[in-house]
Amino acid sequence: MNDTLEFNEIYQEVKGSWNDGRLRFSKQTVVYKNSKTGKVDSIPVPELTQAQWRRVCLGHGIKLCTSTGNIYKYDGFKDTDFEKISEYFKANYKVELFEKDMCVKGWNWGTAKFNGPLLSFEVNESPAFEIPLTSVSQCATGKNEVTVEFHQNDDTEVSLMEVRFYVPPSTGDEGSDPVEAFAQNILSKADVIQATGDAVCIFRELQCLTPRGRYDIRIYPTFLHLHGKTFDYKIPYTTVLRLFLLPHKDQRQMFFVISLDPPIKQGQTRYHFLILLFSKEEDINLTLNMKEDEVERRFEGKLHKNMSGSLYEMVSRVMKALVNRKITVPGNFQGHSGAQCITCSYKASSGLLYPLERGFIYVHKPPVHLRFDEIACVNFARGTTTTRSFDFEIETKQGNQYTFSSIEREEYGKLFDFVNAKKLSIKNRGFKEGMKGNDNMYSDSDDDQHDAYLERMKEEGKIREEANDSDDSEGESGEWQLSEYDSKASASESSADDGDSDGDRKKKPAKKAKFVKERKPRKKEKKAKDSSAPKRPMSAYMLWLNSSRDRIKSENPGISITEISKKAGEMWKQLSKEKKEEWEAKAEEAKKEYDRVMRDYKESGGGSSGSSKKERKKKGGKNEEKRKRKSGGGREKEKERATGNDSFKSREFISSEESSSESDKGKGRKRKVTLTHTSQICFIH
Repeated sequence: MNDTLEFNEIYQEVKGSWNDGRLRFSKQTVVYKNSKTGKVDSIPVPELTQAQWRRVCLGHGIKLCTSTGNIYKYDGFKDTDFEKISEYFKANYKVELFEKDMCVKGWNWGTAKFNGPLLSFEVNESPAFEIPLTSVSQCATGKNEVTVEFHQNDDTEVSLMEVRFYVPPSTGDEGSDPVEAFAQNILSKADVIQATGDAVCIFRELQCLTPRGRYDIRIYPTFLHLHGKTFDYKIPYTTVLRLFLLPHKDQRQMFFVISLDPPIKQGQTRYHFLILLFSKEEDINLTLNMKEDEVERRFEGKLHKNMSGSLYEMVSRVMKALVNRKITVPGNFQGHSGAQCITCSYKASSGLLYPLERGFIYVHKPPVHLRFDEIACVNFARGTTTTRSFDFEIETKQGNQYTFSSIEREEYGKLFDFVNAKKLSIKNRGFKEGMKGNDNMYSDSDDDQHDAYLERMKEEGKIREEANDSDDSEGESGEWQLSEYDSKASASESSADDGDSDGDRKKKPAKKAKFVKERKPRKKEKKAKDSSAPKRPMSAYMLWLNSSRDRIKSENPGISITEISKKAGEMWKQLSKEKKEEWEAKAEEAKKEYDRVMRDYKESGGGSSGSSKKERKKKGGKNEEKRKRKSGGGREKEKERATGNDSFKSREFISSEESSSESDKGKGRKRKVTLTHTSQICFIH
């Protein structure tokens, strides 16, 4: 017989819902792992006292009772599993697995029996239904009635909220009320929080991100009390799943995260995580409200009556001792900036993604925790708005997808190496050379992945770069052009042409100087294409694509042009190394031929016509400029006499009197003033 028995897709009832997981029987323990939360329940074999096999809604189930009073129920077994499990229990556990039939008569009267944390309603000594008392949130009594209320479970589509029991009046001992006795039996085992006694310690005015606000945290032996100005929350330690201590990216703050199941509620809002933010520089002296010998006996050296240190250390230390769970911290991951987290966005909110040893956690709005066990695959996607960032997509086995966007591209290598080291399936990984089958699932490089779009952009970039090599670099030398209307010229123009009065001119607002960055038009910068020049050679991929395009069209009738490029990229990616080398050799031959033809073309005088035309154009422009200077010399001298000096006055520094007195000295013209980096001013006419 095997040392262990393992069963998949076994269901456990948790607060009114069935959660699937894995159940394993070994010689030392019975272990059940929840697939959704990752929580592990372990039952030591010496504590097992009773085992029942019974017919349930999901097939067959096992009910295990322990000497400590706990009861565990697992459903989802097959009828053929009974003999195998029964023999294993007899051989290893010394416990007999016996069959117990459930009552299916549908009667609603019977006997209520309390068996540890379980209320069993029996009809003719056969259980009709059972209620875990840990799911009870409140119990109210009436004249002959007891109302049992349950915790709300958000994971279920339909939740049982309350059950009412009619308790007939007792005909025996008149001193005891049967209704009160029934209610007290329920409350003794129910999960009802009652603040009795003093708090172990109190932390004042802690900054809480979810739920947002400042809260006083009172630590009680069995629960945590958050007291704020508006809301109060009581959190039992049994609902705490995990504790996280995460350093902020600025290295000056710390996050302390408490994972909760079930979550705390505020109206219709559910908080699955309690996130506290601390400053590393904040210290505290803490004194526990307990006797020193009691502290030593209860916490076994984990806590002391008087402690001092950083505030976040004290809170995490107290929570770890009371909840009795380990604190998860970031592992060996280190990002591009040296931090243990990555800045990204999730659902349009910026936050921090922490790669842990067994999962990812995103802080903080909304918080997300994903374990490696529930991740089906990850994907590195191109950013939607810019190529300077990328998206990191995580798909779970339940079909949910989480997209963390706007990650800096410098973080790609670090994150890819981390994901690859954790053996996670990468959806868009390229095929590694020399590997076949499933071996490429864990390859450590995506250099062989071909991107048809990127290839096309590279080719266009080379053409633009060559076209700009011969352009004059002075076109964008940083000069600025100041264009304005001269105040004197505009005044004279208005009087000569329009005949407007002086009052009308005063009403018109002065035009402000406008700075325009001087740029050469793109059409003039572009080099004229030489139609007689040899054509550039194609790359290995483009040569292969031209030869394979007809075959792709025939194999995929009706395929569009964009789909052809996408399909070709996938086919090129899957092409063997030998085939790629053949096309690369052809591309190399074509490049050598292009270099030889281009060399002969230049030696024969090709490509010089464009430069000679350019020189003639420049010479013609200079001669025309000289002619303009000669014809405009008289006007230049007249303007110099009008201004009286060579300095330039902008419109704001010319007084109204000067403008009106000189308004008749000629027609105004538009000026262009070039302002260089050395603050020199010259006139261009």
